[in-house]
Formats: sequence, C-alpha cells, structure tokens
Amino acid sequence: MSRFKRGGRVDSLAGFQTDKAEPAVPNGLLNAARKSGQLNLSGRGLTEVPQNVYRLNVDTPEEANKNLSFGADDRWWEQTDLIKLLLSSNQLTTLSDDIRLLPGLTTLDLHDNKLTSLPGALGELEQLQHLRLSNNQLSTLPVEMCRLHNLHSLTLQKNLLETLPEELGQLDNLTELVLSSNRLNSLPSGLGHLLCLQKLDLSHNLLTSLPDNLAKLASLKLLDCSNNQLTCVPASLSEITSLEQLYLRHNRLRLLPQLPATNLKELYLGNNQIERLEAEQLASLAAISLLELRDNKIQSVPEEVTLLATLTRLDLTNNDVATLPASLSLLPNLKVLMLEGNPLRGIRRDLLSKGTTELLEYLRGRIKEEPGKVDETPTAMTLPSQARVNIHNLQTLKILDYSEKQSENIPDEVFDAAAGQIVTTTNFSKNQLTTLPPRLAEFQGSLTELNLGFNKLSCLSPAVSSLVQLTHLDLRNNQLSDLPSDLGSLKLRSVILNYNKFKCFPDVLYEIVSLETVLLGNNQVGGLDAERLKALVALSTLDLSNNDLLNVAPELGLCTSLRCLSLDGNPFRTPRAAIVAKGTDAVMEYLRSRIPT
Repeated sequence: MSRFKRGGRVDSLAGFQTDKAEPAVPNGLLNAARKSGQLNLSGRGLTEVPQNVYRLNVDTPEEANKNLSFGADDRWWEQTDLIKLLLSSNQLTTLSDDIRLLPGLTTLDLHDNKLTSLPGALGELEQLQHLRLSNNQLSTLPVEMCRLHNLHSLTLQKNLLETLPEELGQLDNLTELVLSSNRLNSLPSGLGHLLCLQKLDLSHNLLTSLPDNLAKLASLKLLDCSNNQLTCVPASLSEITSLEQLYLRHNRLRLLPQLPATNLKELYLGNNQIERLEAEQLASLAAISLLELRDNKIQSVPEEVTLLATLTRLDLTNNDVATLPASLSLLPNLKVLMLEGNPLRGIRRDLLSKGTTELLEYLRGRIKEEPGKVDETPTAMTLPSQARVNIHNLQTLKILDYSEKQSENIPDEVFDAAAGQIVTTTNFSKNQLTTLPPRLAEFQGSLTELNLGFNKLSCLSPAVSSLVQLTHLDLRNNQLSDLPSDLGSLKLRSVILNYNKFKCFPDVLYEIVSLETVLLGNNQVGGLDAERLKALVALSTLDLSNNDLLNVAPELGLCTSLRCLSLDGNPFRTPRAAIVAKGTDAVMEYLRSRIPT
C-alpha cells in the first residue's frame, strides 16, 4: 500500500509532510556511499541492518523518485556498487539473507556485535576478500561460507566455535585465518588445503594436539598455538619450509620440539613445562634469531647452544638454571640475554643488572682457550658522521644498533640508513642522551624493543607512547624519577629501571596489565601498593633489591603470579634476612601467613 494512504483514504497533505522519526541511516550517508562504494555504520547502536542498506544498489534514491534535479556528480544511474560495508560495534544479532543484494562487496566488517548465526546467502558474495567476524557469539559457521573463493582474510577470534566445517579447505585464496579465543578442541583435515595461507592463529583454544595435515600449508609464515593444552608438536611441522614465527606459549610441552624448519626465525615457548634442552633439538634451529624459553623448568644450557649462530635474543627468565656455559659468549649475534629469576651460581647479581654486553664479556673471560674462529667483519655502512650502522643486522635481523658511542644525540644518518626497513629492535644504550630521539616515531608500527640504558635521561617523553608495538623497554642506569602516564597505553611485557632515582613504584606501571617483568633494583623506592600490584596478573618477575623499603605489605603474598621476587638490600626488619635468603617461595609463604584473618 502506498505511504500516501491512511485508513483507505488518500491523504492530500502527505506529499508536504516529513517523517517525524529520524531514519536509522541518513539519506546523505547513503547517497555518499552510492558515489564512493563505501559505507561506514560502525558504532551506531543498530540492532538490525536497515533494509535500505541491503537495497542500496537496487532501489533508486528517494530524491530521484521525487524528480529532483541532479547535478553531474549526483546522477543515480551512474552509482558505484557498494564494495565496503562496515557494521562493527553495533548490537546486531542476525544478518538477513538480503545480504545477497550486495554482490559487489569486497570487505564486510561485522566484528564486535552479538551475532549468533550467519545466513547461507553470505556464500553468494563472490567478490568478498575480507570478512571480519570477531567478538560475536557464533557457535557454528554455514557451509555456504566456504564458497567464498576470493576471500583473503577471515577473522573469527572471540566467538563460541567448537568445530569448523570440513569444507573450510575450499577457501583456496585465504592468506589469513584468525580463530583465537574460541572453544576448538580439534581441526578439520581440510585445513591442510589452504595452500595460500600465511598466518594461522589458533591461540586460546582447547587443542590437545595438532594434525599432521598442517604440514601441507606450504605458504605459512606465522603459526600461533599459544594458550592451548598441547603436550607435543608433530615432527611433520618441520615440513613447512616457509614458517618464520611459531608461538607455543602457555601449553604443556615438556621438550623443545625438533623443528628443522629452514626459515624459522622466532620460536616462543614461554610458560611450558620444559625441563631440559636437548642438543639435537637445538641444532635443528639453523636460522633462529629469537628463542623465548621463559617460565619453564630448564636446569641447564648445553654447550650446543653455540650452534645457534644467528641467535640475537635468548630469554631464559624464571627457570632453574644454575650454571651457564662460558661458550654462550661466543654466539656472534647475541644482543639480548635475559636470565632474571634463575638460581645462578658464580655470577654476581649486580653483573646481571648491568646488561647483556657485560655478562657476555664476563663469560668470555672464563674461557681459557678460545677456539680459533674466522674473524668475520659484518657488512657496515660508513656515514658522514662516522657512525657505523650494521646493515646486515638491519636488513636480516631488523636491529638498529647505535650503542656505546657516548653521543649526545643520534645522527640523522642513522635513521636515514633505516629508511624503508622494518625495525623491531633499537639499541641506543651507552650514549649521553638526555631526551628521547624524536625520529624513533618512524618505527612506531614495528618497534617492539627499545634499549635506552646507560644514558642521561632525567625524564621520559610521553612521545614514547606512539611506539604502539613496544613490548620491551630498557631504561636502566639513567636519572629517571618518574614515568609518563601515557606509557599506560602500551602493552609492555618488560620494563627495566635498575639504577635510576625512583622513590616510589611508578604509578603508571600498575595500569599495564600485560607486564611480566619489572626490574627496579638499586633505586630509592620507599613504598609499594600491594593491592594495586595484584592487578598485574601476568607479573612473574619483580626486582626491588637495594631500595629503601621500610616494610613489606603482607598482601604482596597474594600476587600469585610472582615466581621471582627480589627484596634483598632493603632496610625492612620483616621478613628477616634468613627468610629472604631462602628465595621467593619462602618469602611469599611468610607474607601470606602475616595477613590478618
């Protein structure tokens, strides 16, 4: 029935009246979408997709129906098909089969809604390349969705998926598949048919094993299986010759997996139950650059570790390592060695706090006869300022190193040398810097590790918060007494602040829930808020040695994630030195016993 009729009679004034209710999607927005091919309806509180959105390319605009004059740019019959539809952060519970009326879509974003199911008509969007469905309530996927042969990226994290359709392997152009934070306990065999897949995220599920068919993923570069229930890794994984990054954190692995993947550069094995490192498994890691073994039960490091010639970062934080082989110092590219939270014998604690360079020099001094080795001078570029940037490290290891120069600033030539490179690690330690180098912002999309230790920083610029990928920040041996509140926006995992001028635990650190390691030894810290510290649920290492703590709150014993707590060298009377000397477990147990009941 025409909208001009009411109760069977014609309303003669209808043509002059306007609807009182505002349309869910303003006509101006729809008209703009007809020209641009893009429509952004994110965060509008929509409970359903308005019909005029589905029919955007079917119906003629309302203005055209009214015979209004159109300018040259407004001719509706020359409209562009909608190719990008953004509907994220609404309250959608369903999607209509009318989605098929938008066959030109290449991007459909539905993340952060309340979708419990998807229509089979989704499979008719033959041009679709990007489908974002994270943060919904999906428990199943329609088989028809597997007909999307042009799909490149499918993100499904934070749903309720327990199984996946076997037909998933038909998505033969898929390069990215994110399935993290679901309830998956098995994977379909068809997954092995995704020959173009480069990134597969299976973290935070209920997987107890990985299928051998993963070995068929010939293009896979990144595989994340963190936070599952894996007890072993199939040897067939080594057949993925393209694999560069493998995440196996927070599982139940007892052995280092044997993975002779020729291009594997980063292996993350933190928070497992690994007790020993087998020489054979180490030898297979021919191209490894980063090896994370923190929070395991490793008791010793074999001499064969020297076979890892490309290793730049070794994290053994919070293990049971008592001795280190001196040959560790012969690794030609090792730049970061993390050993906090180990019962090391024969190595002074202050030596550990001075950093990797001093520790490796100490270990080299223990080698009586250094084996003859070829002296290889890495490729370097001499700049006008006489700065030497190791281009090999820059291009292959993504490290920009301008350390031990005693320079008051970092020359522009150093940053110019890194132009166009992806830099993940920057080492500007042992200079005379008083401010944060402003051109660090050029690496804001890639920099994960920043070392500004042994400089003359008295304050840290809030601009550091622009380094949004930063996870490791080393500021030891400066003149800092506070940290900017902007630091709270980062997802830092470790902060090193030894030998500064802090008089209290930096307030902003209480807000960074991702923190795993905080080193504040040799400052003037006089207090700590144990209640706020409990919010740091990932914190496993806390060094407060050689400070001015007059008392230790019993509530600190409730920080159950702590595996290494260093309190020696403080003026408090309780717990007594004898208890502190027994180690973290004894201190934590004592503190809990002092909590009033």
